Amino acid sequence: MRMFEDKPKALLRFGALATVGAIALTGCAESGGGNSGSGEGLSYGASKEEYQAAFADIDQITLHTQSPGAAGSTAGAFLENYLKSVEEWSDGKIKFDIAYSDAIAKAAQIDDAVRDGRLDIGQVVAIYEPKEFPATAALLETSVLSDQSVVTGTLQSNAWAPELAFNTPEIVAEFEDKGMKLMFPSYNAGVNALFCTKERITPSEINGANISVGNTAGTQQVKSIGGNATSVAYTELYEALQRGVIDCSMSSPAVGILGGFIEAAHQVVIDPDAGLAVPTGNMVINQGVWDGLPLVAQQLLWDRMETFISGSIEDKIWPITVEAVQAVRAAGGSVQAFDPALRAKLQETNAGILADVSKNSTFEDGAQFAANAKELADKWSKIVTELGYTNETDYNGFADWYAPGKIDIGPFVDKFYEEVLLPNRPS
Repeated sequence: MRMFEDKPKALLRFGALATVGAIALTGCAESGGGNSGSGEGLSYGASKEEYQAAFADIDQITLHTQSPGAAGSTAGAFLENYLKSVEEWSDGKIKFDIAYSDAIAKAAQIDDAVRDGRLDIGQVVAIYEPKEFPATAALLETSVLSDQSVVTGTLQSNAWAPELAFNTPEIVAEFEDKGMKLMFPSYNAGVNALFCTKERITPSEINGANISVGNTAGTQQVKSIGGNATSVAYTELYEALQRGVIDCSMSSPAVGILGGFIEAAHQVVIDPDAGLAVPTGNMVINQGVWDGLPLVAQQLLWDRMETFISGSIEDKIWPITVEAVQAVRAAGGSVQAFDPALRAKLQETNAGILADVSKNSTFEDGAQFAANAKELADKWSKIVTELGYTNETDYNGFADWYAPGKIDIGPFVDKFYEEVLLPNRPS
């Protein structure tokens, strides 16, 4: 199916990454042995019926989970669908008792909760603790390489970064060293945008503007284009924007929707050729819990990640994009790109960010890490194009063009599993 062409300009991130909290699971899993799990496993491609039969003699496994949003909300729908899929495919032998609205641990404490056993599975967001996760934080900085468009960009950016993470020993090790197994690294909830109270796309308009930012790379970017970087909690953004404390927020559309500030900041900037750094989430599981799961349970949790990635895009990123664009329109705003002068400056800054990554002493070979990032970003741009995905509208038109099911992401999900998850599948 054809998708889009012309790379657009607007919003997104979300759910787990909007607040930026996420899934967290805790509980008592079936005991077993070995890093690869005990018992017999199944081959990749096993059907639901084959999985259900394999769970026939396995005792109940209960995992207590946490969703970032209220029950049934868009913020947690993709996660809830993944958990439901695991329950169904295990014939009810794996159960999830879901606590909503980050009731067990807030976003910045997810890794601590996984390490100390309060949670079994959680999403670690490296921007909260860059000193604890320096390699993962460096990966976040390479996100400036991502395609910024609403269809091809959503797919490309959620593929190359996870592949790079799995292929980088320093990233895998900084989770392992803390007693966590990396299950699904470096997925995002869409691009970051500038949400401003008035139009700010030229050097004179952006000069001196106070812009709320949530990561180091974003701070560099804001300063390079003449803005003043500051930090405001997303729950306080509406008031800060309304009162003129800040002029813009570098946020995803999801944060704009959840924070309710689009009414006050309805002039949106995202440039298809000059990307803003995007925070990512990393799904991890307590290593002891993982080792205690039967092999077939490990494989099921891994295989149903197909549902997680498809749900993250179809149930979260694109619906939130539609909602955000509609809110921008209702407030009298629009989504625009930077003028050529600002775009060139941001591109220069992004090149500098990548140059700094290449010198990062966290890696045995920082230059190779940066080169790998570029290679994989290009690889997935090519794959997305070869699969037939294109951009047929920009962000402004997406709300009118898009409808659930209009884009068949099945071929993308299959290719993603084959290239990224299958090589790391438990066996």
